[in-house]
Amino acid sequence: MPLQDVYLRNTHHKIHKAGWLRAAVLGANDGLVSTASLMIGVSAAQADSFLITAGAAGIAAGAMSMAVGEYISVRSQNDIEESDRQLEIQHLAVDPEGELEELVEIYMNRGLDRELATKVAVKMTERDALEAHLRDELGQHPHTKARPVQAAIASAVSFTFGGLVPFAGALAPTLGTKVISIIGFTVVGLIGTGVLSARTAGSPYLKTTMRILIGGSLGMAITAGIGSLVHLTGI
Repeated sequence: MPLQDVYLRNTHHKIHKAGWLRAAVLGANDGLVSTASLMIGVSAAQADSFLITAGAAGIAAGAMSMAVGEYISVRSQNDIEESDRQLEIQHLAVDPEGELEELVEIYMNRGLDRELATKVAVKMTERDALEAHLRDELGQHPHTKARPVQAAIASAVSFTFGGLVPFAGALAPTLGTKVISIIGFTVVGLIGTGVLSARTAGSPYLKTTMRILIGGSLGMAITAGIGSLVHLTGI
């Protein structure tokens, strides 16, 4: 098979999107659910005069919170990876023979006999010992490396777009109440998020969409119940 065909086939893999896709899906889902839940809770408590203000404040605060939180969490992953890298450099400097044998064991556990595993380990060590250990011992790959800035931006942007969906539901003219409109817009948004997530990740459409839809609907239902309780008790 031509190398060009193999290269094109490998571009179909989705792992290179791992550094930002999780943050984007989380942001969109959180923007939809948290904003909708906030506005539904306020409306259920019959505080309609604060509904739009609460929604706008929720989008702004949530987007910033998601961006900062995502950056800090992903940056922590970077710190762990760098710490492991420095530790591996020390190990190679102190005990290169032991590190070579460690590679041999790794390749043997993957199905190679000792002779072939030794040849592969020696070759990989001669080429770049550190890279071989980071990749085969610790599972660190350039295409799966955590990207804190990219994740933070993806999270904030997707949260904002997600939050605007229930916000639009509150502003849209409807035949029913604002709560029904918000719920309707949010359900459509959750379905859209599920479809986009499945398409981007290459996962089953129905399974991914239903997971996001059920989780989001449950969050809205709980918040609406709490809002109604607040109104009834006069808290």
